[in-house]
Amino acid sequence: MKIKTDHKWKPFVYRYDVPAKVLADQFSHLDKEEIDHFFKYKGHWYHLSDFMRYSNPEWDGASGDSYFSGTLIKLSKDGERYLVASYFS
Repeated sequence: MKIKTDHKWKPFVYRYDVPAKVLADQFSHLDKEEIDHFFKYKGHWYHLSDFMRYSNPEWDGASGDSYFSGTLIKLSKDGERYLVASYFS
């Protein structure tokens, strides 16, 4: 598996920073109380709930785009920042 990342920690954004159309189209399933842990990566919006736990010591979660590719996430110890990467085989 190949992993590509910029190795930069970024802060999550809040619900009010996500465009209303994106919230309606992609995140209507979330409670209105889910106000944080959103981020945009490669033109696509994500929420932390989009990721499944990943059994890898370097990454905390994965979200598959296809059988061969997807997005990985690592959380900071305080849960306020993230490191993101693309994976493919």
